[in-house]
Amino acid sequence: MASNLHLVFILIGLVTFASCSEQKDEKHLFILSGQSNMVRMNHLESFNPRVEQAFGKDSVIVVKYARGTQPIRHWYKEWKSPTGEAPKVRGDSYDTLMLQIADHIQNYEFKTVTFVWMQGERDAKMQWGAMYEQSLLGLYQQLSRDLDRNDINFIIGRLNDFDMQNEKAPHWTLIREAQVKVGESNPRFTWIDTDDLNDGLNAKGVEMNNNLHLSVKGYEELGKRFAEKAIEMIRSSD
Repeated sequence: MASNLHLVFILIGLVTFASCSEQKDEKHLFILSGQSNMVRMNHLESFNPRVEQAFGKDSVIVVKYARGTQPIRHWYKEWKSPTGEAPKVRGDSYDTLMLQIADHIQNYEFKTVTFVWMQGERDAKMQWGAMYEQSLLGLYQQLSRDLDRNDINFIIGRLNDFDMQNEKAPHWTLIREAQVKVGESNPRFTWIDTDDLNDGLNAKGVEMNNNLHLSVKGYEELGKRFAEKAIEMIRSSD
């Protein structure tokens, strides 16, 4: 883990976010990450075309890395359990994400960076909702520090209405509340609603109702909403 982390910072150190003589056009970087509902979202069809249309294909770079069933501790390196214990594995998904970012963005100047996050189901099941707000803010600060930016846009996909009674995932509504709270805590933060995206047919053609995952059309709409919100945030800051 230590060697991977060292490699991350070496690669990030090679990336210039301020000015670069090789770069002719300003670019916009979009970082997409999270767990299964981000994994299943086909960004190439739902997200990328919209941001490319808004800013120009040559001015957009989208980096996506997501892992199913993973709690936020696989991204946030300072995460601790409710009893204050630090698990052996923290931040491994984040390190992989950063390696992919570095691989895509060398020698570019970025006008904006937008972080899109769709995650929280596992934390809700593990009853780790009490730490989620702090972890989400910590993850954003971690990314801002490592990319040496203080102006990253942050878009959070709120958990859908799968378990509003907290029967299968005891901290489901607690995570939802934390996501909204963080999303409304900073002018550069926001959140999107996904409550209407988990009904309909799944990829196997089976009818779903208030499912943990989204329908086929739901994933298409998810990418669209993320893209439209990102475009709105970027244009409002011009």
